[in-house]
Parts: sequence; structure tokens; C-alpha cells
Amino acid sequence: MGVALTPAFSFWREFAALYLTGICTRPLDAAEPHRAHPPTPPKSELDQFVLAAPPMTGAEYLSAAVLSDLWEELDRAFCAELTEAKCSIEAFLKRRNPAWNLVGRVHFNLAENRKDEAAPFAFLATYTTRLSAHAKAQHVPLGQALREYAGGENRDRLLSLLLPVQRAAENCSWLKAMVDTGEIFHPLRWVPTQAMQLLRDVEKLESAGVVVRMPATWRANRPPRAQVTATVGGRPPSGLGQAALLDFHLEVVLEGERLSKAEVQEVLRTSDGLALVRGRWVEVDAERLRETLEHFGEIERTAAEQGISFQEAMRMLAGTNIAADGNSTASVAEWGKVAAGPWLAETLKGLRTQEGLARIDPGPALKGTLRPYQQVGVRWLFLLAQLGLGACLADDMGLGKTIQVLALLLVLRQQSNGPAPSLLVAPASLLANWASELERFAPSLKAVIAHPSEMPAEDLKRMTPEKLRNVDIVITSYGSLLRLPWIADVSWNLVVLDEAQAIKNASAKQTQAVKKLKAGVRFALTGTPIENRLGDLWSIFDFLNPGLLGSAKEFTSFTKRLGALPHNRYRPLRELVRPYILRRLKTDKTVIADLPDKTEVKAFCQLSRKQAALYQQAVEELGRRLKKVEGIERKGQVLAFLVRLKQICNHPSQWLGDGAWNPEDSGKWARLREIVETIAAKQEKVLVFTQFRELTRPLEAFLGYVFGRPGLVLDGETEVRKRKELVRRFQEEERLGFFVLSLKAGGSGLNLTAASHVVHFDRWWNPAVENQATDRAFRIGQTKNVLVHKFVCRGTVEEKIDKLIESKQQLSKDLLEGGADLLLTEMNDEDLLRLVALDLNSAQAEV
Repeated sequence: MGVALTPAFSFWREFAALYLTGICTRPLDAAEPHRAHPPTPPKSELDQFVLAAPPMTGAEYLSAAVLSDLWEELDRAFCAELTEAKCSIEAFLKRRNPAWNLVGRVHFNLAENRKDEAAPFAFLATYTTRLSAHAKAQHVPLGQALREYAGGENRDRLLSLLLPVQRAAENCSWLKAMVDTGEIFHPLRWVPTQAMQLLRDVEKLESAGVVVRMPATWRANRPPRAQVTATVGGRPPSGLGQAALLDFHLEVVLEGERLSKAEVQEVLRTSDGLALVRGRWVEVDAERLRETLEHFGEIERTAAEQGISFQEAMRMLAGTNIAADGNSTASVAEWGKVAAGPWLAETLKGLRTQEGLARIDPGPALKGTLRPYQQVGVRWLFLLAQLGLGACLADDMGLGKTIQVLALLLVLRQQSNGPAPSLLVAPASLLANWASELERFAPSLKAVIAHPSEMPAEDLKRMTPEKLRNVDIVITSYGSLLRLPWIADVSWNLVVLDEAQAIKNASAKQTQAVKKLKAGVRFALTGTPIENRLGDLWSIFDFLNPGLLGSAKEFTSFTKRLGALPHNRYRPLRELVRPYILRRLKTDKTVIADLPDKTEVKAFCQLSRKQAALYQQAVEELGRRLKKVEGIERKGQVLAFLVRLKQICNHPSQWLGDGAWNPEDSGKWARLREIVETIAAKQEKVLVFTQFRELTRPLEAFLGYVFGRPGLVLDGETEVRKRKELVRRFQEEERLGFFVLSLKAGGSGLNLTAASHVVHFDRWWNPAVENQATDRAFRIGQTKNVLVHKFVCRGTVEEKIDKLIESKQQLSKDLLEGGADLLLTEMNDEDLLRLVALDLNSAQAEV
């Protein structure tokens, strides 16, 4: 229902519309192209406006001078908003009301003229002078501008109006000819080839400022195209997993309607341009359409003979041809499309939107209650196991990946009689944790822990597949895969890798050993599927679904092509891997709402005089060394000096090896004292992480002095069997206020929710690894808010690395939610020395 406008409101709206019309039709100012300043209407026009004013309060004060002042006030207000918006006038007006952006613009209008067979298109150039009462642009033939703007005083307005046409004519020869002959000012009859000229140059015309209007029946300002549409996976496949073979069928469609073979041939016989098909004009590029048909036709013939693999179907749906040259598939992507058939579409729906999957129940054998998102995870894993496809459960640390896997194993045991045993591979430090979780949640599963910490070496070597007949799961370490060859001889029902980032290095021996394992289904558990670079993801997927991401060389080439794209760079890769990755974040309240908050703060530290002197000496020595080395030797020197600089930032004694460890020699020691004194006073607990094992004992001694009582230490020398006891003591004994852990030994798999503070004493190159360590405290079972203190020495490489860490996190986001990584050793000398240079003012300033 419309609202009646008062005469006064209508009057002032008309005045404002006059101002906006002045903006839209203003002569362009070369000095200030983004400013408004439409000229104030002449006094005679303003006098007429005053005479047209309705009876209203204050009308007796209205005059041409008052309106002139109001005009200037409007201009100041408009310019202020325009400046704040930081965009062109055209963009600003379009945001407020798209119709205003059309005022004062030249329009090229193309229309169909079906009554004229010889020239079935009509062309007319128009311009808009104002909006109607209903905010519709009023179009006037461009030829009228010659009459309306006749006279010297309007010459600038005419030139301003025609300037976009002149600009466009510089890049469009057909338009230049029309301007030179004056045809641009008259209605014209066009043949299809002329209409196609306009269509091909739309981008040039619009970039010059001309508005192009196509026939109303053309969607998105383009004529429809005959498109090759292929359907893959219309019916259930033969086989499962990597052996699954899907059907593939193609057809040529026009706006959803299938074209007959005769119609397709007629389109292909048409020269490039526009063709009339079923009474509609269709855009045709015969060569590219034929190329697309041949491409899909070859696939259809192959599918008829031997089927399409599941992974090849996934690549088609994602629009990723990993092994192909980027340019060779451009026309296929533009003129063809692959859609999932009924069976595949339903399957992918389950993989991508897991909530709708059929419920499964591990039964009373599971001694625990699955949270709703964990139930979803088990259903998702079960679906992939049925399909024989590998998957990566990439939930945040602390969300219970372990119990989801144990629930799955119970379900799989229910589903089959006497299946082959499953294998779980984990870091040695987590074997006791898995044994404990098995006993707690799934005690009925028969397990063997194939590791020297749990079984005599002789028994381990004599293990055979026959001895595993009644075993549900074998748990071993990555290192044991290299020492126990019988593991590679067993045909496992399911192989699960915990902390699967352990195989990110494709050339490592343990990675190669993992990929030789025989398995019906392969799963990976990791909260960090991408740590440093996209190659990490490739290596994990080369285990999960070999061939899906091509060879390492093909994948590298493919990701380089993606990196060169202007927009949505990683969308094709993300679409390809999305069905195989399930990632939930504990910060997402829709996943889990009963975790407390986590707050991360930077603990900035200053350098002592001794630290600053040692640091500067190291930078100068690095500069001298870089001049003498190159290649692999240079990389080694760079890494060595980066470690040296971080050691100096921690404490001079760590680099000097003098054993002194005087607290006053380190700014970090002083900052740590300030923080832990408060923690100790509040009787709270703290985890202190360092990447250097040699630092754990000095930190333990220092913290023991501050707390007034001893704490705990866990590093690479701590025996595997003792780790579980250390965790239990820290969780249960109130007097233990601190736990010092080396990042590699204690950064994953441990439940340390008794701590409400986490200190990262030195920064890892990897934010993913650092976050894993934080998750020892911030996980299910935590009832307190967690405060994370990240130590950074100002003015040093640590501060600059901190900024790199912040940017590095974007790589994982770009791929998994939707990047590139900076390799420090590949920096040139100048950039590297700039990175490590000491800013003495910042380094020794008070924090």
C-alpha cells in the first residue's frame, strides 16, 4: 500500500532530484574526476522553482538565493559522503539506488525484430536525462542530444555525455565507423553478425562507461548457449572405492531442453555468431562447441567400455583436470558441464551434508555417550567405509576423534562376520593414550599394541597374520612400521593414521612405509591437514585416495595454475577434496556449545643488553656468510642462524652453553616471572611449551623457584610408559602448578585440562603445531576459560615471524573453508637480512 506524499515533501524531493540529475549529467572534471560539484542552476530556473512551491510552512522565505544556498549545502553533504565511501560517483549512486547510476549515461540498446527476416535485430543509442516519478530511467534517442544541448553554453554537457562513446570507439572499429558517419544518432537495422560485434565488445563498451542493454529474453545480458551437459553416476556403480565404475552420458541442451542430433548438427554448421534455434537466438562458437563435444564424447565411449572411476568423476564435478594443461580445457569449462546423476548426487549429499545420513548405533559395547556432532562423524565415516573411500576426519583437537573411530570399529564389527583386523598408526607418545581410551570406551574390542613399550621385542618380530585372526585392532607407531615388516604383509580391513600430518613429507621413509600398507579403507585423523604447504595435503590424500590429486608433479603444476587465477583461486581444489574431509571447529557454537572461551594474548618481551649484543653479532655474521654460500649450503646456514637468533631471544645461556641461566640476562625470563607469579597467587595451573628440549630443565628450575614447589617436565627423553602417569598427576594433584613440555613430545594427544593458562615460550614456525599444543588445555572437559600467552621479543625476528604466522594461517583457511606460504630459506639476501635485523629501539623499549 503506497504512502501519500505531502506537497511540501514532493517539492523538496523534486529539488533533490534536480541536484542528483546535475551530478549525473555534470561535465567531467579532468582535475577531479571523482568529485561532484554540479553547476548551480541559473537564477531564472530557480525563480521558476520558487513560483512552483506549494503552500507550506516557511514558503514566504523561499527565494532563488535560498535555493542556491541549499544547492551548495547539498553538494557539501554529498561530497562528504562520497569521500567517506572511497569510490567513484557512479559506484556510490549505484549502491544507493541502481537507477540513479543510469542517469546521464549513453545506452546502446539491442532488440530483436522478428518481423524483419533480412535484418532481425534493431540498434538504438539512447541517453537518460532523469528518472520518472516511479524511479524509472527515461530514455531519449541520442540524436535528440544534438538538439537539446545545442548552443555554446551546453557544449560541455554534450561533450561529457558523448565522452564514453568516444572512448569506446577507440577500441571498437565498428563503433568508430558509426561515430564518424553519424549513424550512432539514428535507429539502425542490424544483421546477426553486427549484433554479434556488439556482444563481443560488451566488456570494452562498459569499461568505457557505455551502458549496454540486450533483449529482455536474454538472461544476464547474454543470448543462451547450446551447452554440452554430461551426467555421471546415474545408477549404482559396479564395485566400491577405487574400483567403483560409474556410468557417463552426454547430451546437448538449450536452456534445459535437449537438442536433437539434427539440431546439434545444424548449430555446428552455423558460422560463429548467432543462430536461430527453436525460435530463439543462440550464441554459437562452432569450433569450441565441437571441441567440447569431442572431449565428452571420448569420455562417454571410454565409460561404455570400462566405466568411469569414482575419483575421475569427482575431478569432473569439481572442474579439475589435474593432469591437463590449463589452457587446453578452457573451452570445455565454458561450453560444457558435468552434473552428478541420481545415485552419485545422493551419495555426495551424504558426504557433504552429513546430518541427513541414516543413524547407526554402536550399541552397549560403546561405554560412553556420543555428542550429536560425534554421532554425525561416525555416520559419515561409516558411509565412506561402505563406499570403500578414504577420508580425513579433521576435527579440531579436543573434539573427540578417538571415540568416533572406536565407535566406528564397533559398528563395523557388528556389520560383518570375522573381518580382517584394523590397524591404527600413531606417534609413540600417543600409544598409551589410545590404550587407555580403548579400555574406557570400547573394552570389548580385542587389541594388540605392537610396540616395544608394551610387548617383548621377540614376540613383536614373531607376530604373523595368523596370530591376528581374533584381533579387532592392532595399534602401532610410525617408527614400528619400519622395524616390523610383517605389518606390510597383512591385508587390513581399515587403516587409521592418527596425527596424520606425520606423513606430510612424501619422501620420508615412514611416509613411504605407510603408503605400502594393504587396506580396504584408509582414514586419517588430524586437526591440521595443511601445516605448511599444499604439498602436505597431497601427501595425505596420496595415502587416502591414491591418484585423486594426481602425481606430486601434476599436483604442483595444478596448484600453480590455481594460484595464477584472479578470483576464487582454490575453489576447484576445495570442491574436489570437500567430500573426503570432515572438519568441525570447537569455536563453532553450533558444533559444541559447552566449551569455555579461549583468549590469546601476545606477551611482548624486551631484550637484555647481553641479548641485544649477541643478537646483533649474529645478524652481522649471517650477512658475511650469505656472501660466501649458495644452494643447499645457503639454506642450511639460514636455518642455523634462525635457530641461533631464537635461542638468543630465549636466553643467552641457551646459545652460549655456559650453564649460567641468570634470570636477569633474559627479557623472557623476566616476563615469564611476571605472568606465573600471578598464576601461582591465584592457585591456577599453567602449561609452558618450548620447541627446544634443552630449555625444559632450566625452565623447570626457574618456575619451581617462582611457584615455591616443583612441577613436571615432559620432553623427548621421557619414557613412553611414564607419560600417562605424568598426565594423571598434573590433572589430579593440586600442588603441581606447572608442566613444562617440549612441543614435539607434548604438543599432541595429551589431555591437560587442569591448566587454564598456556605459555608458548618460543614460537614455532607453524601456527597449526602451536594450536595443537594449545589444545592440550582447550578441549572437551575444560571448565575454565583458557588464557594463551604467546611470547614475542620486540624488534627481533620473533616479532616479524609472528606476523608471518598470522598470515600463514590463511593458507589453511583458503583451502578448507575456502594462499601461499613463504619459505624463509628462499628469501633473497636483502629481504632475509631485513627480516632478522634488530630494531634496537623496540627491542630494549619498556613494554
